[in-house]
Amino acid sequence: MKINIAIDGPSGAGKSTIADRLAVILGYVHLDTGAMYRCTALKAMQENIPLNDEDAVCRMLAETDIQMTPEGGICLDGSDVTDEIRGNSISMAASDVSKLKRVREDLVRRQQFMAESKGFIMDGRDIGTVVLKDAEAKIFLTAISSARAERRWLQNMKKGITDKSKEEIQIEIEQRDKQDTNRKNSPLKKADDAIEIDSSYMSIDEVVNAIMNIVKPLISSGDGK
Repeated sequence: MKINIAIDGPSGAGKSTIADRLAVILGYVHLDTGAMYRCTALKAMQENIPLNDEDAVCRMLAETDIQMTPEGGICLDGSDVTDEIRGNSISMAASDVSKLKRVREDLVRRQQFMAESKGFIMDGRDIGTVVLKDAEAKIFLTAISSARAERRWLQNMKKGITDKSKEEIQIEIEQRDKQDTNRKNSPLKKADDAIEIDSSYMSIDEVVNAIMNIVKPLISSGDGK
């Protein structure tokens, strides 16, 4: 029997990378909820819509199609934006639009509808506390800001993005943490029944194995409760 897995945590903790690996191992679908907010922010910026104009952003979002491909790509209104939405400026903008209550309500409805059939791994900042409160497995994946900055910087180097130093990326990550933790609507918070994993000094394989040890018994038993 399939279950749903919620992975929450701060920016740069490796949630999407880990969720991708788990999805392949389990034959599940990885739904990157953060990408949905990034797409919303990207389109708003492209259309010169102020990120704090909730009415305008919501009108735009109502006419916006966001799709995740089986290969892990992200399509916005039919265009592949997988790499475009990963920039630091989009990350900060996504944090801005995620503060808008009606934007969150729209995207959460979409996410909950997708996950009704089970077999989903969702990562974000409010999955275990808001989006999938009844997820059978809840993980809170965290890491110290310097470790997260190092990973983001290495990712950027591989992509030829050299406009930010590690120190600048760390400052942006800490700013994002502050925004996400203190926002009024669905702030970043560990669910009471979530298991915390600090990945600061762990490899990707070590994190994946740790989570697999948590979810295997739940899948075998057919329920997580």
